[in-house]
Amino acid sequence: MIISASRRTDIPSYYSDWFFYRIQEGYVYVRNPMNPHRISEVSLSPDVVDGIVFWTKNPAPMLHRLDELRDYTYYFQFTLNPYGSDIEKNIPSKKEFVIPTFQKLSSMIGRERIVWRYDPVLLNEKYTMQYHIQYFELLCDKLSDYTKKCTISFIDLYKNIYRSISPLGIIPLSHDQIEELMGHFSEIAKEHRIYIDTCAEEVDLSKFGVEHASCIDAHRLERIGNDKLDVERDKNQRAACGCVSSIDIGAYNTCKNGCVYCYANFNQTLVHDCCGKHHVRYPLLYGEVSSNDIIKPREMKSCKISQMNLFGE
Repeated sequence: MIISASRRTDIPSYYSDWFFYRIQEGYVYVRNPMNPHRISEVSLSPDVVDGIVFWTKNPAPMLHRLDELRDYTYYFQFTLNPYGSDIEKNIPSKKEFVIPTFQKLSSMIGRERIVWRYDPVLLNEKYTMQYHIQYFELLCDKLSDYTKKCTISFIDLYKNIYRSISPLGIIPLSHDQIEELMGHFSEIAKEHRIYIDTCAEEVDLSKFGVEHASCIDAHRLERIGNDKLDVERDKNQRAACGCVSSIDIGAYNTCKNGCVYCYANFNQTLVHDCCGKHHVRYPLLYGEVSSNDIIKPREMKSCKISQMNLFGE
């Protein structure tokens, strides 16, 4: 089974100590977002975990402990965007901190284990088409020696982000704008030997050499871990999503990055409340198990395909 850590929150930035403690304990509890009194006990044993995919904007708190992942196959989805604190409120300086962190992480674990995300693309008076083109090229200059791939998406106007984005005049891209921008991006990426694809976008950009991404990517894990995996596509994701099945161990309303476009935080009051209930030694990301909760072990098994030798051993 593959572990996603996490689409719902930035575990490397804010909960790395908790994560490593869960690795030591060998399991984690995850509440069902649709039925909070249902808790899954998810094994983190290397015997059943075929890979871990980390999602982050700042993995710096993890860097000194990566050796503790030596028994696991893993890689990072690292989001590095062109926005300032008006859009991504609590992200450190891109120039002074985030870009050097990206480069350091890649130098430690290799280019195959770090996927750059330019995600999501949005427009307003400040962040124009030309701004994105210039900044994308700048980032390609900085990152081309440290990653092989960039995954791009475009902002989705979820109902729960209207309040946060409306004062900023943010608008989604039209189909024509997407094609124009990706035409420029594809040329820039090609010059820098970076492959680009799109995350869960239905638009067909194949004429630019841009295909649909698989962010939870079995093939990448196979290359890193040198094992064949038999894992199905994730049926719970959108039709244009190429991800394979995984278990997410995060929780909504726990990310402190403060990004105005984020669908995983419903409001900052709730985020503050949930974060206040985090304890590094609790099996849940936040809060404790109550008498009304039902805990069930998640059925898990390795998806590795056994390789028999010629003698059938």
